[in-house]
Amino acid sequence: MKILRIALLGLWMLCAIHPAFPQNRAPDVIFVPTPQELVEDMLRLADVKAGDVLFDLGSGDGRIAVTAARKYGVRAVGIDIDPERIREANENAKKNGVGKLVEFRNEDLFKADFKAASVVTLYLLPELNLKLRPRLWAELKPGTRIVSHQFDMGDWLPEKKLESNGRTVYFWTIPKSGKPARKKPSAAR
Repeated sequence: MKILRIALLGLWMLCAIHPAFPQNRAPDVIFVPTPQELVEDMLRLADVKAGDVLFDLGSGDGRIAVTAARKYGVRAVGIDIDPERIREANENAKKNGVGKLVEFRNEDLFKADFKAASVVTLYLLPELNLKLRPRLWAELKPGTRIVSHQFDMGDWLPEKKLESNGRTVYFWTIPKSGKPARKKPSAAR
């Protein structure tokens, strides 16, 4: 009996620390889907093109990753902590015929590896963007494009800002070196 308890404890500890077994905790935000028209605007503002690898952090039902794969043929990875959202996202990818281009990971976006991204999309709360910002600066390659629906990155001023049907989309690029640029945003078309 003692050996069984030790084995179960070991299995529990492995599951608790291994990335394939995300922590069971509540999501940081409630799921509110980005309207499809705004998804299109976000991808256009990010200038998504063949060869890009898009990571959608807090991917919800997967609509951004699926649209990027379907419309631009790019590889896309969605990360969400909610297993129900991952199930929906996989169904969405299958329904749209992009299952070979899109992967959805049930992970904590604050622990996930997204270094391979050339484009990152977000629809998180302002305090979550700020919490994530140091990792974006430290881990992403120079030139990586970041697009956020509705919320900015504090004093990291966006390079572009798009207003669409009462919603805002912000755009930044990871700089080549040093601190991010502090420019006034230009109007996007």
